[in-house]
Amino acid sequence: MPIIEITSLSHPGVEMFASLTETQLRMRSDAEHGVFIAESPKVINVALSAGYRPLALLCEQRHICGDAASIVERCCDIPVFTGSRELLAELTGYTLTRGVLCAMARPLLRNVDEVCKGAGRVVVIDGVVDSTNIGAIFRSAAALGIDAVLLTPSSCDPLNRRSIRVSMGSVFLVPWTWIDEPLTSLKKLGFCTVAMALTDDSISIDNPLLSAQEKLAIIMGTEGDGLSADVIAGADYVARIPMYHGVDSLNVASAAAVAFWQLRAADAPET
Repeated sequence: MPIIEITSLSHPGVEMFASLTETQLRMRSDAEHGVFIAESPKVINVALSAGYRPLALLCEQRHICGDAASIVERCCDIPVFTGSRELLAELTGYTLTRGVLCAMARPLLRNVDEVCKGAGRVVVIDGVVDSTNIGAIFRSAAALGIDAVLLTPSSCDPLNRRSIRVSMGSVFLVPWTWIDEPLTSLKKLGFCTVAMALTDDSISIDNPLLSAQEKLAIIMGTEGDGLSADVIAGADYVARIPMYHGVDSLNVASAAAVAFWQLRAADAPET
């Protein structure tokens, strides 16, 4: 395990932690060299256990034999760059969470058919751009019985560093991929679709028609405008969460958690 002490921001090999933006890291996947950054020992351990391949570690000196020791041990054949807390914060632009970052290889994207194979409950994230919301939705999806996550191209990347951190590594636990035409694709796969939206003819989320569906796709819309009129019109059902005290809506991540719990499959196992 090579431990490499860095003393400058231009040390060879650390550019993925510093000079490359999230978009640049993601776009490198087009050349099969895509990278993402995971932070904190707990999140990195989840990624490693899920089979993600580490490329390099960036770790504060004091954490090599401390909080990050298990990570360093598991990643015994990759470079471990280390330096002072101040230098690493200057390099990355932020203080490291629990003192460690891991650059990891992006997996090859799976197609929609593969991700949805055997699934009874899936969520479509349509145009959600806030990385915190994406992470929170993934965490709820993993905890509340969602079998797969499908994102439209206008949504935030699940492997964004903040999305990963907010999800506490749940983005590594639930199969996911991008989807261009959710309604058409999911109908072909036998899914009933329910758009979460406030309309004059939306039904309550606790309507038995919804929970009785064997294969159900829950469609969540953007933070501001919600789902488009076309998506709402094309869905099999439109559902709302009953509200009190004059509140008209919930944050998309909160609404997703409520929907996942209420619409879980009747035979969903609890662990």
